[in-house]
Amino acid sequence: MDINEMTAAVEAILFAGGDPIEGDKLALAAGIEPIELKNVIAALEEKYARPDSGLVLLRLEDSFQLATKQRFSENIKEAFEIRKNSALSAAAMEVLTIVAYNQPVTKSFVENVRGVDSSSTVNSLVEKGLLCEAGRLELPGRPIAYKTTDAFLRSFQISSISELPPLPDQAEQLTIDEVIAEGSLSESEE
Repeated sequence: MDINEMTAAVEAILFAGGDPIEGDKLALAAGIEPIELKNVIAALEEKYARPDSGLVLLRLEDSFQLATKQRFSENIKEAFEIRKNSALSAAAMEVLTIVAYNQPVTKSFVENVRGVDSSSTVNSLVEKGLLCEAGRLELPGRPIAYKTTDAFLRSFQISSISELPPLPDQAEQLTIDEVIAEGSLSESEE
């Protein structure tokens, strides 16, 4: 099979699948070797990088997915009468951050970090497809663990969790006691 035929086969599979497909599974389905898949993916990325293409090839961890380019989102919403996506609340962003950097985690873990009941926020993020169940932990009560999804990666336009910015070094962070002490010093100097 030549490169054009391999590329067409992979493109057809990605288009028909809709959801992300792991590279190994994609190569097997297309009848090509995993090493050949790298060349095919490069060819597709080059094809979709052109300004006259409405598609983009997404890399999501070890998977690939065809998607529309962001600049056409309003056209697509209009065509399918999709209502506007609602922004995530501050609480939802906090929960996503906690899960993304510590996954898999339980609702209890999220609640301990945030200091408030987060059950409804976690459930809402699961409904939105940004979080999913990652199995049960071997702890008393066998609590459900949660992790981020491919929809999370797409929403934040990253290919992998490893692309998240690093957390600040704790040694560089001020403690609340240091902030209070600095405030006390400033007031006494006045």
